[in-house]
Amino acid sequence: MLRGLYNWVMRLSASRHAIIALFAIAFAESSFFPVPPDVMLAPMVLARPDRTWRYAAVCTVGSIIGGMLGYAIGHELHPVGHFLLAITGNAGAEPFIRAQVDRFGVFFILALGLVPIPYKILTITTGMFNFPLWQLVAASCVTRSVRFFGVSALVRRFGPTLLPVIERRLLLASTVVVVAVIAILAAVHLLTQR
Repeated sequence: MLRGLYNWVMRLSASRHAIIALFAIAFAESSFFPVPPDVMLAPMVLARPDRTWRYAAVCTVGSIIGGMLGYAIGHELHPVGHFLLAITGNAGAEPFIRAQVDRFGVFFILALGLVPIPYKILTITTGMFNFPLWQLVAASCVTRSVRFFGVSALVRRFGPTLLPVIERRLLLASTVVVVAVIAILAAVHLLTQR
C-alpha cells in the first residue's frame, strides 16, 4: 500500500498541478497522510531547479498549517487522534513524546521536526496534552524550514544522482539522523542537569 502511495505521489510531482499537490501533501502529512512531501519535493526541484526556493517555501507553509490541523485533531478530537496514531503504528507515542517534551521542552520538537519520522505523531500528541500551540507553530517554522529548504538545496546541488541514493539508503540515513538526535538530546539533558 505505501509503495502504491509513493508511486502516486511521484507521478503527481510531474503533473501541471504539482505545486498545489505539493502544498496538499505537505499539509496532509503533518496531520494524517502517510507519505512525506520530500518524495514529491525532490523530483520537482530536479525538474525545475529555478523554482527550488518556491517549492521549499510551499512545502514548509503547507507542513506548518497541516501541523496546526494535527494539533487540533489531538486537542479536540482525541479518539480520531488515537486512531490516526494507531493506524500509523504509533499508538504508544503520546506518553513518550509527553515525557520528552516535559524534559527537553521545545528543543525536543525542534529535533524531532528534522528527522524523517511522520511529523503528525508530534503534532497530534502535542495537541493531546495541551502543549502551547504558539510554541509548536514557532518550532515548526524553524524546523520545517530547515528540513525542506535543506532537502531542496541538497537535491539542487547534487542533482539527479541523489534520488536513487536516497531511496536505496533511506533506512541507513534515517538511522544516522535518529542516532544524532538522540545524542543531541542526551547532551542537552546532561548539560541541564549540571
